[in-house]
Amino acid sequence: MTYAHVGDLSIWYERRGSGRRLLFISGSGGDLRTKPNVFDGPLGTGEFDLLAYDQRGLGQTSVPDPPYSMVDYADDAAGLLDHQGWDRCFVIGVSFGGMVARELAVRHPDRIEKLVLCCTSSGGAGQPSYPLHELTDLPEEERIRIQLGISDTRYGPDWQAANAETAEKIFATMRRGRDASAGERHQLEARRHHDVYDRLPQVTAPTLVCAGRYDGIAPVANSEAIVAQIPGAELRVYEGGHLFIVQDKAAWPDIIGWLKA
Repeated sequence: MTYAHVGDLSIWYERRGSGRRLLFISGSGGDLRTKPNVFDGPLGTGEFDLLAYDQRGLGQTSVPDPPYSMVDYADDAAGLLDHQGWDRCFVIGVSFGGMVARELAVRHPDRIEKLVLCCTSSGGAGQPSYPLHELTDLPEEERIRIQLGISDTRYGPDWQAANAETAEKIFATMRRGRDASAGERHQLEARRHHDVYDRLPQVTAPTLVCAGRYDGIAPVANSEAIVAQIPGAELRVYEGGHLFIVQDKAAWPDIIGWLKA
């Protein structure tokens, strides 16, 4: 069993491959038991020493008492690096994971060799991501219709009405059939209060910020705000929405190329 004991937390993690060290921090509700996961994609081919984990309250990691803060999530990540004996590594944070990665970069700047932030927001003056906590208790059919439209703004209510059969096939894959776990609710609450905008100039690692052109959860403008605050940061916009790393086949090769350069 691959648990790292970090303070009072038992963190479930997986590590595979060899080469340059890479920590991957997943988005809201991330659970390594869900397939396919990061190890089944382009990062999991073995050319990186890839480390990924279930964040506090999620998957097989323990569920401490709330409230959870972004500082907690960032320090959990730093504690996992300590457990692995990693002084420095590449870090990729996706969506909520990007929020954690930025907090990690501000609190522990010496731990990050290169930083990649995907489909994420800074909060504060840089604008928050869409308030997903407001969707949690909606009726499922209403929730998934809104979620599709904000995940990719091309697929909003007008498109759904004009393409009812195709939309229903998508909805079938989105139906959760369960309530959000306690850990997911605690995560969404931490996300709600996230604001690292004013501290972003403290990030010292070379940083690539990636956005989906049609992302309604973390719009391109939010990524532009992050780039304006982090010294030397670069912005790349891809064809897709919040899931552009899946939708745009150029995204992962481009990100991997930037890391290896």
